[in-house]
Amino acid sequence: MVAIVDSGSTKSDWVILDDFKNVFLKTETIGFNPNFISKELIVPEIEKNTSLTSVKNSITRIFFYGSGCGVRQNCITIEEEVGRVFTNAEIIVKEDLTAAAYAAYNGKPTIVCILGTGSNSCYFDGENLKIKLPSLGYLVGDEGSGSAIGKQLVRRFFMQKLPDDLSCEFEKTYKLTVDETLKNMYHTPRPNAYLANFNKFVVERKDHSYFQKMVFDEMMNFFDYQVIPYEESKEAEINFIGSIAYYYENILRSVAAELHLNVGRIVQKPIESLVDYHIKYIL
Repeated sequence: MVAIVDSGSTKSDWVILDDFKNVFLKTETIGFNPNFISKELIVPEIEKNTSLTSVKNSITRIFFYGSGCGVRQNCITIEEEVGRVFTNAEIIVKEDLTAAAYAAYNGKPTIVCILGTGSNSCYFDGENLKIKLPSLGYLVGDEGSGSAIGKQLVRRFFMQKLPDDLSCEFEKTYKLTVDETLKNMYHTPRPNAYLANFNKFVVERKDHSYFQKMVFDEMMNFFDYQVIPYEESKEAEINFIGSIAYYYENILRSVAAELHLNVGRIVQKPIESLVDYHIKYIL
């Protein structure tokens, strides 16, 4: 059996294929971004999933694509910890941009963007992946991402920048205190996922004129830092992967139109397309 894993900072999608390349199992775990999760938690979190443990001895190859896996040491961490559960498997670990490129590829060169909990971009010609810009994480990077929009919302709430109607609704919904928020941002695992969770509030009110402008400006920020620097951006189709791109599709496309850029596919969950790519090109 073969496992294909798409792991973000919030959750991981797992698909297990049988020996005939048919889907045998689909399941989820939490995200395993080594920048945010202690390696000691990886094995216990996988073992919580009884569907995975029931087939662990039958899996001979794992293709793991993960946030934070652009750094070699993080790849080694994933290989070692996942290997403690799947002892019969060869484990191939690559960064999430590679998965996004595979999932977004439709036969012609494209700029591929991730807009989920975090954000990133690359250029993929069908064979080679070009990453021109680094991913600097949620503290100084991740433009346009769920964590960036969540950070904007929380900051504007506490600094009394939200309109009265939104401020009242936010206070009623979350009952946040400054102490609680600072604790969750600085003293708990996965603070980027914590901030990204506030997108639910924005998505539910994304037609509000205030949030329209806030998200528009954040998406413009993303294009400015992560797309326009690619010389191919004026000609190539720009495809997006991730829930933030999916939920704010109309705003995203309006930003691209203002910049005279061509947005193509927007895929909320790349795992299905990623599996198709493996069946067609890799397995």
